[in-house]
Amino acid sequence: MRGYGAPVMFAVAAFGAMCGARPVTAATWHVAADGSAQFQSIQKAIDAARDGDTILIRAGRYVEDVTVHSKARLKIIGEDRERVVIAGLNRVGTLHIGKWPYGATDVEISGLTIQQHGGLGVGIFNGERIVLKDLRVNGQVFGQEVRDVRIEHCDVGGSETTGLAFADSDATLTDNTIHDNDHGVSVGGTSTVHLERNVVTRNLFEAVLAADNAQVTLLQNTLANNGGGVAFQDNAGGRVEGNIITGAKVGIAWGAQSEVTIARNGLYDNGVDYLVGGKAVVATEAIKAFAGVYASPMFVAPERGDYRLKEDSPMWNVGGFAYLGAVGVVE
Repeated sequence: MRGYGAPVMFAVAAFGAMCGARPVTAATWHVAADGSAQFQSIQKAIDAARDGDTILIRAGRYVEDVTVHSKARLKIIGEDRERVVIAGLNRVGTLHIGKWPYGATDVEISGLTIQQHGGLGVGIFNGERIVLKDLRVNGQVFGQEVRDVRIEHCDVGGSETTGLAFADSDATLTDNTIHDNDHGVSVGGTSTVHLERNVVTRNLFEAVLAADNAQVTLLQNTLANNGGGVAFQDNAGGRVEGNIITGAKVGIAWGAQSEVTIARNGLYDNGVDYLVGGKAVVATEAIKAFAGVYASPMFVAPERGDYRLKEDSPMWNVGGFAYLGAVGVVE
C-alpha cells in the first residue's frame, strides 16, 4: 500500500504468471484541497507516485512549492485550469520540473493555473520530453538544459521580465497566447525553439528575441502590438515565414552575422518593417526580396484579443498557406 492507505492494484502479465510474479500497474492518485481525497498536498502526491502514475487534482487553491524530479511517465492533471490554482510559498518558482542532477523524463502537466512566486511561475531544469498544455501561468516560464519540451494551448502573461525564456534547450511552442510581459519569448545560448500558431501580444519589448547562437523558427504566428516584432542578435538565426507582424517599432530585425530566412509574412503598421544591420530596408526592396503582404490583416476584434481573420482579409491563401498568422478560422 502507498500514500494514505490507497490500495495498490496488481496485474498478472503472461511472463509474471509463469514465474509467479505480480508486477505493479500504474496507479491514479487524487488530490483535494478540502481533504476529501487521498492527499491534500500536490507535493505529497508527487512524492508518493511511481513512474507511470497519474495524479488528478480537484478544484481548489494550493499554496505550496511543487517540484517534480526523478520521475518518468508521470501525468499531473488538474480538473479545470480556471479552478485549480497553485500558488508558491517560500522559494522562487512555484512549479519546478527537473532538478540538478536528477532531472525528469516524459512528464505531462495540464489543466492548472500557476501563479508566479518571486517572478518565476514554472522552471524546467535538466529534463527531457516535458509537456505543458492547457495551463495558465502568471509569471515567467523558464527552461534551462532541457530537451524536447512541448508547450501547447497555454496562456502565459504578467511577467516583469520574459513570458517564456530558454537557455541551451530544445522546445516547441504551439497554439499559445503570450501577453503582457517585458519580452514575449526569449531564446539564448545554443537553444533550438520552434514557434507555430502562437499569438504574442502587448509585450513591452520584442515579441520574440533570439540571441547568442540560438536557432528560432517562427511559422504562422501573430505578433501584434508589441514594442518590437522579431529580433535576431549576435550569431542567432532561423526562419520567419507565414507570420503576421503588426504594430511594432521594428517588424523583423537581424544583424550581419545572423543567417535568417524570411518569406511570405504579413507586415502592417510597423515603424519599420525590416531592419538589417541597423539599417532599414525600403518597402520596394522588401516586397521584391521577401514576398510579403503589406496591408491590414483585418482581424475580427483585436481590441478584444480576437485575432481571427475576416473573410475578406488579404492574409488568406498566400504562398501555399491557407492563411497567414496564428488563427485563421472565422466561425
